[in-house]
Amino acid sequence: MDHLSLLENLLKIYSPSGQELPAVAFLVDQMRALGFEAGIDPAGNAVGCCGQGDQTIVLLGHIDTVPGFIPVRASDGELWGRGAVDAKGPLATFVCAAAEARPQIPPGWRLVVIGAVGEEADSPGAHYLKDLYRPAFAVIGEPSGWEKIALGYKGSAWYEYSAQRSMAHTAGRHESACDAAFGFWQRALAWVNAQNAPTSRLFEQISPTLRGMNSETNGFAEKASLRFNLRLPLSLSIEACDAALRSLLDEAELRLLDSVAAYRSEKNTPLVRALLAAIRQAGGAPSFSLKNGTADMNIVGPLWNCPIVAYGPGDSTLDHTPEERIVIAEYEQAIRVLAHGLLTLCHNS
Repeated sequence: MDHLSLLENLLKIYSPSGQELPAVAFLVDQMRALGFEAGIDPAGNAVGCCGQGDQTIVLLGHIDTVPGFIPVRASDGELWGRGAVDAKGPLATFVCAAAEARPQIPPGWRLVVIGAVGEEADSPGAHYLKDLYRPAFAVIGEPSGWEKIALGYKGSAWYEYSAQRSMAHTAGRHESACDAAFGFWQRALAWVNAQNAPTSRLFEQISPTLRGMNSETNGFAEKASLRFNLRLPLSLSIEACDAALRSLLDEAELRLLDSVAAYRSEKNTPLVRALLAAIRQAGGAPSFSLKNGTADMNIVGPLWNCPIVAYGPGDSTLDHTPEERIVIAEYEQAIRVLAHGLLTLCHNS
């Protein structure tokens, strides 16, 4: 199966978080056909290995997508489909690049390609892997564009706020539960604005998003709830964020639902140098980026403590949108770059 057919067929298998098994089984079969030792690990991840040795390079992509199937089609040099950008395109790039590099992998080195499950949810695949591997180098499969290398991702904190108040006539001055929720959100935004004031760099700022609102009453009491997310910079820990938000509460409850700290990798490493050289060799002008979302890098990076970057074809502004598509030529270019970079890394490290 050629490069394009691999990605096209992978896109045709709808695999939102929690429903990845058919796509995982397909990818395992294709990796075996390409000469990998491949299988499904206990967490449900697709894992393929090639080469023999103690030095490991992990290529960690994710095979799940957000919901919403997009009919797969090729048009004007682009391939449409849910996951084309985030992140089956980068994952297919990993498989094809490793397959291209496989015959020339020197003794002592092993490439491990992983299609992890649940990255768009709570990342059970990455949480399983973080304690299983201690690679020499790692690449995370996320869209950066073929000429860019992503060095870091913001942290994330998901919260649920809830307030309850006794019912009162609307002509009175009694604060309603909805008033309380609105007031809390206004105070939270004021705190965010104060924290963001010293810098204009988005990666160094808190990014708040209100994701859900609800209210209900039984005739005697009313409840109001908010669900929101904060994207966090490196300078703000989860603990400090939590303490600040709780100081804004007034007769209400706040639950931290999920969180992960921000992470940024080093720029001057053998991994980065190998990829820079590969991009230049392919005629590109390499550059770096810092992402305002989160990725499995946030989970594995602190524990693996090795040179790590994110790389993959695709325009990240199309993530999660109905217009998700990838430029086919960019996909092929990223495969060439990564294969060259991996071999440079193995031979020179």
